[in-house]
Amino acid sequence: MVQRAGIFPTFFISGFECSTFLWKDKNRRNLIAETQHDRFAWKDYQLLREWGIAVSREGIPWPLVDNKGVYDFSPIDPMIEAMKQHKILPIWDLCHYGYPDDLDPFTDTFTSRYAAYCKAAARYVAARMDGPYFFTPINEITFFSFCGGEWGWVAPYTHTKEDRFRFRLALCKAAIAGVKAIRELIPEARMVHIDPLVQVVAPRDRPDQQQAAWHETYVDTFLAWDVLYGKEHPELGGSPEILDIVGANNYSFGQMEYREHGPHQALPADDDRIKPLCDLLHLVWERYKRPLIIGETSGMNEGREHWLRDVMEESLAAVEAGIDLHGICLFPAVDMPDWHTGEWLHNGLCDISVEGDELKRIPCEPYIAELRRWQKELNRVTTLDENPFSDPVELQDVIDAARRLKKQPDKNWH
Repeated sequence: MVQRAGIFPTFFISGFECSTFLWKDKNRRNLIAETQHDRFAWKDYQLLREWGIAVSREGIPWPLVDNKGVYDFSPIDPMIEAMKQHKILPIWDLCHYGYPDDLDPFTDTFTSRYAAYCKAAARYVAARMDGPYFFTPINEITFFSFCGGEWGWVAPYTHTKEDRFRFRLALCKAAIAGVKAIRELIPEARMVHIDPLVQVVAPRDRPDQQQAAWHETYVDTFLAWDVLYGKEHPELGGSPEILDIVGANNYSFGQMEYREHGPHQALPADDDRIKPLCDLLHLVWERYKRPLIIGETSGMNEGREHWLRDVMEESLAAVEAGIDLHGICLFPAVDMPDWHTGEWLHNGLCDISVEGDELKRIPCEPYIAELRRWQKELNRVTTLDENPFSDPVELQDVIDAARRLKKQPDKNWH
C-alpha cells in the first residue's frame, strides 16, 4: 500500500534534445536528427529501461509535422513504438524553440494554430498509447523569449527587451490555449511547464546594476509561470490548474553576473555569490505550491557524477524542508551538440562516438554508477520490471531518505 503516491512511475526521469528552431543563419535545425534519436529510438529507450528510468521527455517537432494546419505525425512513430515496447512513459514536448515558417508569433493566428496543433497531437498519441498523458506545451518560455526575442539567435529574430516581453506573453497566451485544447480531448491530461532556475547578481564594481539583477532573479524569472498560474495577466486565462506541474531546470550557467547587452556571464564554481539549489527550489515552491520536478539537469564532462551528487543532496535538503518534489530529469539521455559550435557537450548519460554515418551511444559509466547509488538510497528500482506503471513512486521512501541523510543546503559546486 503506497503511503504517498508520486505522480510518475519512477523518480528519475530523462529525455532527448528535440529543438527544431530556425537558427541565426535562417536554416531549420533538427536536433532529433542531429543526435540520430530518430534512427536509434529503440536503442535509446532500451538504455533508459536498463537504467531504471520509465519516464522520458520526448519531442513532437511542431514545424516539421504541421503544414499550414495539415498534420503528418509519422516522424514520432518510431518513438511511440519504442516507448510502447520498452514501457516508457512520455512527457510530450509540443514546442521546443521552433514553430512553422508561415506563422508570426505576435498574431492571434499563431495562438489558434498552436491550439489546433496541440489537440491534433494529443489525439494522435492518445490513439496509439495508453495513459496517463503528460505534455510540456512550450519548453522554457523565458529562455525562448530571450534567445528569440532579445538576442536574435532564433526566429522571430527580434533584438530588444520590449520584444522579449512581447514574445514571452505571446508564448504564454499560446501555451494556455494549448492546455485548454488538450483538456477538451483528455480532461485528465497533466501539464509540466519547464523554465530555468536563475539567479543574477550585479558585477562587484557595478552597484548601480543591483536593482536590474534583483529584478531578473525575483520577477523576470517567474513571469511566465506567473502568467500560466494566473497571478499576472489574468485576462490570458491562466490558473493553478493550467500551471499544474512546475519543471525547474538547474544548470550551473543559471547563476550569472548581470550584463546590460547579450547573455549574462556565468559565475565560476567558486564564486561566493552562488546560492544553493535548495534555496532556489524554495523560491519556486513558496510562490506556487504546485508539484515540482527538476525538469532538466546535468553536469559536463568528468563533472557529471559530481553534479548529480550535488543535485541529489540539495534536492533531499529541499524534500526535508517540505517541498513536494516528484522527480529529477537527467537531461539529455544522449549527448547533444553545442548549438553554436557543433561540438559535443558531453552532458548526457551517453556520450557519442562518430563511427561512419552512425552516432554510437557510449554510456558514461561514472554518471550511471552515481545514478544507481541514488536509486538504492531512495529505495528505487535500478532496472525496470515487466510493468513499471503498476505502482507509482513511493514518495515516502524519498522523504525517509531525506530525513535519514540530513543533507544541508550547500553552495559549493566543487
